[in-house]
Amino acid sequence: MVTFLGVLTSLLCSIVLLALFKFLYKFWWVPMHITRVMSSQGIRGPPYSFIYGNMKEISNMIEQSTSFPMDISHCIFPRVQPHFDSWLHIYGKNILYWQGPQPVLAVTEPELLKQLMSVREISTTGTQGVGPIFNKIFGGGLIFSQGEKWAKQRKLATHAFNGERLKNIVPTMVESVDMMLKRWKDAGTKEKDVHEEFRTMTSEAISKVVFGSNYEEGKQIFQKQGALIRLAAKQLSKIRLPGFGMIFKDKEDVETDKLLAGIQGIITKMIRNRENMIVSEDDNSTTDYLGILLNARHNVNDNYRLSTQDIIDECRTFYIAGHGTISLLLSWATFLLGMHTEWQEKAREEVQEVFGNQNPSSEGLARLKIMSMIINETLRLYPPAISIGRKVQKETHVGDLVLPPNLNLEIPLLPFHQDRTVWGEDAHLFKPERYSEGVANAVNSNPGAFLPFGYGPRICVGSNFGINEAKITLSMILQHYKFTLSPNYVHAPVQHLTLRPKSGVQIMFQAL
Repeated sequence: MVTFLGVLTSLLCSIVLLALFKFLYKFWWVPMHITRVMSSQGIRGPPYSFIYGNMKEISNMIEQSTSFPMDISHCIFPRVQPHFDSWLHIYGKNILYWQGPQPVLAVTEPELLKQLMSVREISTTGTQGVGPIFNKIFGGGLIFSQGEKWAKQRKLATHAFNGERLKNIVPTMVESVDMMLKRWKDAGTKEKDVHEEFRTMTSEAISKVVFGSNYEEGKQIFQKQGALIRLAAKQLSKIRLPGFGMIFKDKEDVETDKLLAGIQGIITKMIRNRENMIVSEDDNSTTDYLGILLNARHNVNDNYRLSTQDIIDECRTFYIAGHGTISLLLSWATFLLGMHTEWQEKAREEVQEVFGNQNPSSEGLARLKIMSMIINETLRLYPPAISIGRKVQKETHVGDLVLPPNLNLEIPLLPFHQDRTVWGEDAHLFKPERYSEGVANAVNSNPGAFLPFGYGPRICVGSNFGINEAKITLSMILQHYKFTLSPNYVHAPVQHLTLRPKSGVQIMFQAL
């Protein structure tokens, strides 16, 4: 008995010592080692804090900078990413910081970004979510998938957004905008929070694009997904001990699991109902995204077949990447045109010249040059996603740097989008004429200066879809209304996964 207890005690001690060793290795030795490696190459940053890294510091700085509104200015970098703004002045243009024990290299130096963009292993590799809740939300969708799975999903998404399919989607977009304008006319109110209006409208449009005739069920999914995003934004500011969330679940954890189960259940039911309706991928009756995904699932010639979970993850990813970013692009564009009515008039004249009083057509969208300039300038000043993430999977040489494996890369867009050496001293001003000769000429041969949709093979596959919807929506509004920024508007951009107006966007409308 004594021998047995001795062996058991010895075993337990060994387990505890091994767990302690692994814990210290992950949370102390690795951060210290990577700090030394990067410091020897001239890359510095805020000191690592045991377990939490720099997350407390970041959370406190953001909470302080966004706790009150700002004057109306497009110089928003110090407000939405105050940690980077501060660290750039202290440590230089490339900064090593810590998300818990995870090292992150933030890159704002144009030359290093150019070199990173040329390394295919980095350009084709995404990064992981910024926390467990984000991994739950995105799942195995296109944004975070890797390798053969990513290649397959990318191929499907590219097929879903090719030129012919985009052309066929235009009437659906027009119908959704028309429904919104009819609601405005029936309400008769002059002031509206367009951010909420666009959220509703884009949700309806994307529900139809993804789920076709079952879009009402799709709207239920997107409502739950929106609630998930709001929960995720709250969790960004929370600091937890590792493994704590797996043992103890708070109210938000329980609500997250409930929403995810609801989404899973609705899409699974829709998939079952559609299984017996599968037709050839070339059949024009299969135009919605769910139909394309289901056809791919039954394509026996493909090496990689989509599982039910893959399809669910893709539908959820489409909502986040599509609905959220498009509604924000429209919100910030309307905000800017409400301030700069001279550009609003130029855009209205162009819309009248191209479409007259008719609904926008796919053929006419490419002729909206002024509208394209306005959208590009909006994306420069207020990019919906203000950072791009990549991951170094194995030791990689980039220029004079040797990047260690398991290093996350973060490219904050605002330092590039508002770089005075590229855009001039008026980099913080709204000047769509920058793009009169196209984006390439506007950035002076510096491709990293304008990256609203990412770069490389992982560039946003739905960018043309989003631009088309923005052009259609703004064109139809300009055909019916003049508008100005409301005196009730409060300028308070914040980063909640995407760049959002904290207090909405209040606009005064006058019917034409």
